Amino acid sequence: MTATKEAINKTETAYNELERKIIFRELEPGTMVSEKQLAESLDLGRTPVREALQRLSYERMVEIHPRRGIQIPLISIESQLKILEVRRDIEALCVRYAASRASTEEKQRMQELAEQLEVCALQKDEVQYALLLKNIHRLLVKAADNEYLQLAMAPLQGLSRRFWFAFKNENSDLKDASSLHVAVLRAVIHTDAEEAIAASHRLNDYLTDFAYRSIKSR
Repeated sequence: MTATKEAINKTETAYNELERKIIFRELEPGTMVSEKQLAESLDLGRTPVREALQRLSYERMVEIHPRRGIQIPLISIESQLKILEVRRDIEALCVRYAASRASTEEKQRMQELAEQLEVCALQKDEVQYALLLKNIHRLLVKAADNEYLQLAMAPLQGLSRRFWFAFKNENSDLKDASSLHVAVLRAVIHTDAEEAIAASHRLNDYLTDFAYRSIKSR
């Protein structure tokens, strides 16, 4: 492995681990941590952690305060609803393009991810479920073949996932959400752009209802 590839892999490892810790609130919302603390907790150098934090900052998963530290944003229902407002149309556009542009290999991968997500929901494996969701979102953006969609989608996904995992109902939401995500994937697989958009809207409706429902659970 070349030095460059090794550095990229370390940065990706740092990013994935920090994102997981934020989503599952191992890094508590509202807390301040240092770059040094994070590097030590991951057993990685400061450089890959710093690069991962820059990426997470763009995605609004952390707030970087020079000379003070790294703050984990609070979980906000108001922010979630604003995210979903924007996500509704951008995600619909993404799946519309993916339905017409996805390659055979990408459709095969979507089928695999759909099946894995259904199994994961039944097994109630939250960590794997979160990873699958991230892979699904990445694959749909890749299949849409528009790098500007990727730039638009990235800040909408992580915080939205964190909110959902913070308030989900253990007995029903994994299954309900998985069926909605799978419906989007299968519409794309069948090159049905209109159904993909409709399925995307149903998912957004569920997430919006979920956000309002979470107010009562507080």
